Amino acid sequence: MTSTSTAPQRARPHAGPAWLVLSLACACQFMVILDASIVNVALPSVREDLGFTPTGLAWVVNGYLLAFAGFMLLGGRATDLAGPRRMLAAGLLLFSASSLVGGLATTPEVLVAARVAQGVGAAMMAPATLAVINTFFTEPGARARAFGAWSASGGVGGMAGAVAGGALTTGLSWRWVFLINVPIGAVLIVVAVMSLAGARTGRRGSLDLTGAVTGTAGLAALIYGVMQSADHGWSSGLVVGPVVAGLLLLTVFTVVEARFAAQPMMPLRLFRIRGVAVGNGMLLLFGAITIAMWYFTSLFLQNVLGFSALQAGLGQTPAAVMFMVVARWAAALLPRTGVRPLVLAGSACFLAGFGWLSLAHADSGYVTSVLGPTLLVAVGIGLTFPTLMAAATADVPEGDAGIIGGLANTAGQVGGSIGLAVLATAAGARAASEAGGSSPADALAAGYGLVFLMAAGLGLAIAAVSLLLPRHRRG
Repeated sequence: MTSTSTAPQRARPHAGPAWLVLSLACACQFMVILDASIVNVALPSVREDLGFTPTGLAWVVNGYLLAFAGFMLLGGRATDLAGPRRMLAAGLLLFSASSLVGGLATTPEVLVAARVAQGVGAAMMAPATLAVINTFFTEPGARARAFGAWSASGGVGGMAGAVAGGALTTGLSWRWVFLINVPIGAVLIVVAVMSLAGARTGRRGSLDLTGAVTGTAGLAALIYGVMQSADHGWSSGLVVGPVVAGLLLLTVFTVVEARFAAQPMMPLRLFRIRGVAVGNGMLLLFGAITIAMWYFTSLFLQNVLGFSALQAGLGQTPAAVMFMVVARWAAALLPRTGVRPLVLAGSACFLAGFGWLSLAHADSGYVTSVLGPTLLVAVGIGLTFPTLMAAATADVPEGDAGIIGGLANTAGQVGGSIGLAVLATAAGARAASEAGGSSPADALAAGYGLVFLMAAGLGLAIAAVSLLLPRHRRG
């Protein structure tokens, strides 16, 4: 791989046992990703109880995702200034408190505000978990294994959402989708304070306020505009206006960081590290691939094969288990093989798996047309996700671990948001063109088939970009 670190090896900070520190980082990442999807199954109950309009109901999901992606860079730089221990504890506190408010909400406005606050808390936690791994696991093999465990926990969190949300909503109430975070968050706060007691407390410096405002607002506007494309079309002013404003703000952000900020929020010098630049480029593409795998496969199971939401979640569980196993295995191989072989092998799995999945239709069987190809794609995701995260955060000074963690998470989130909008548009257009001569299920299957073919193309693009990485340096 690109060497995990060319800097002199640092002594591991005094802290709790390595297994406890890693478990903390993985548990926090699991919560962050879980809450992006756990509410989906509960939405009908939420709408009935609180009286949401259809448009307003979407913001129970979008409010979280928008705040999560928009504040990630700011959360990363704040981690560098305050230290991962303080930032992780603060993020957990905000996340847990807003979960309590959401679980007790009696009006739509309160629930949406709680979801936005949850997203901000998640944006504080996610970069801090990566900073914890970069700070406490300094030996290349140990760091690679930690990345594998962290990657697997996030992937399983994303997949567990449908199952956990369905179980809690059916067995208790939709409110427990939020309330379950409160006791878990309280335990994790105690673990964070105790296990990271020896962590650095941050570094001297001030927050680049201009960069923070323009960067956060730019990301939020861009993602907001992309989110609107599914309902209003790409030519709508509700899409073009926010997207253009977001791009302009991000341009201003780049100029400020390059020329005017004494202590920039996003030091552009970090992009001179080839792994950072190339790794984050691949993570943008990878974000769209994960959307194609988990989101559109779930839609295929429900809208074409007639599965319930809970059945669809269970139907994707074997792929989630496969991803978890392969991610740990890939992390163990990473120090010996390097990034490029694992990425190329993962891309081959994407090409074969998505190509196979694109052939599924309304009369297909689950085992032969969905289970088989999704297991293959899950192998590809397991090979590439920890590998790309390691590449995107390699060779970075410890004092920049937070912002690099924020950047890597932001790349995946932005890629997923744009990928969802583009792929949904393509699927809708293809389904509409097939509607005249096919059954509704067959028309939808044609649309999803196009999505899977496009995802296979994204896998090829990742393989091509990986060739820009330097060759593996041993030792």
